[in-house]
Amino acid sequence: MTNTRHPDIEIYVKNRSLEAIQEWLQSHADQLECTSSKNNIHEFTLTFQDNNVETLIHERVAGKAWTSVWLKSDTSPWATDLECAHAASKELETQIRCIASGWNDGDDPDEYWKVEDNAEEKIQWQT
Repeated sequence: MTNTRHPDIEIYVKNRSLEAIQEWLQSHADQLECTSSKNNIHEFTLTFQDNNVETLIHERVAGKAWTSVWLKSDTSPWATDLECAHAASKELETQIRCIASGWNDGDDPDEYWKVEDNAEEKIQWQT
């Protein structure tokens, strides 16, 4: 894992309810407040050590099995998408995917990390 902190964090959670994801986030946050919820899109403000992090949870993206969790800041407890994916996979006991790079020009947009059962593997994920 790299030591460079990503400007934001996005992971994709397989087959877990909104409630389970909220409970997982709440276990790491000082506070979790829902600011908007409409259909499959839910907006939250999470507070981590006095830092507010706007967070978007979008259910049923990339097919019915996947939920996107996007923390729109670099002040979450996780430095990288992959670090967050490992924590989520372990605690939610499911497969998590995240982009393999930091969305840099020239990167393969379909290259993702698949994290499950404490293992990681690079895959091609064409959503």
